[in-house]
Amino acid sequence: MTAPLSVKLFEELATLDTPTVCNALEEIDQKYRDRGFTTAPLVCPFPNLKPIVGLARTGMIRAMRPNAAIGADMRVSYYEYVSKGDLPRVTVLQDLDGPNAGYGAFWGEVNSNIHKALGSLGVVTDGCIRDIPDWAEGFQALAGSIKPSHAHVHMIGYGTQVTVAGMVVEHDDLIHADQHGAVVIPKALAHDVVAAAGRVGAKEKIILDLCKSDSFSFAKLKATLSGPKDIH
Repeated sequence: MTAPLSVKLFEELATLDTPTVCNALEEIDQKYRDRGFTTAPLVCPFPNLKPIVGLARTGMIRAMRPNAAIGADMRVSYYEYVSKGDLPRVTVLQDLDGPNAGYGAFWGEVNSNIHKALGSLGVVTDGCIRDIPDWAEGFQALAGSIKPSHAHVHMIGYGTQVTVAGMVVEHDDLIHADQHGAVVIPKALAHDVVAAAGRVGAKEKIILDLCKSDSFSFAKLKATLSGPKDIH
């Protein structure tokens, strides 16, 4: 039986950067070499913030045209959805405007502060963001672009599967994100990731120590590289 998720586990995972988490998942199962993480570039205006780890709260937006369902703004019910849960959360928002994704910003000073107050640690979106100087302090952002206007932005739905920058996310998936991008950690593997990261780090340390050594030589590097093939 898999141990339950906890704040302590999230804190342990947050000591790792996202590339290290990806490496750890590969160490556990090679199938994670090509799935579960963002594959399109995202903008991170706050690269010095620590990694965030939380359960996904998903949503979908459009911004190019006005909401066709007049009076059907679902933001209040969406905010209630974001607020629910005892563990930290990460918001994952898909922009449905296709090639024009990022036409208008859902995210800025107001929504970053609202989501932070509701318990979200940050957002991963292929839409755009704005109000960078007035953004909620400590609230991480990975976005498709930075733009000035909110245009006709409105909610389309929430709590369902979304795809952001190539990463498929379901409600309540475990998300790890930092300036490099984001990855879904399968919950069944969450407790194994820190140990796996340690194993990968030990392998990489052999090369790194050699490269930083006064006795470095190509011959020694070649000999080292003839060992484990999964050192990056």
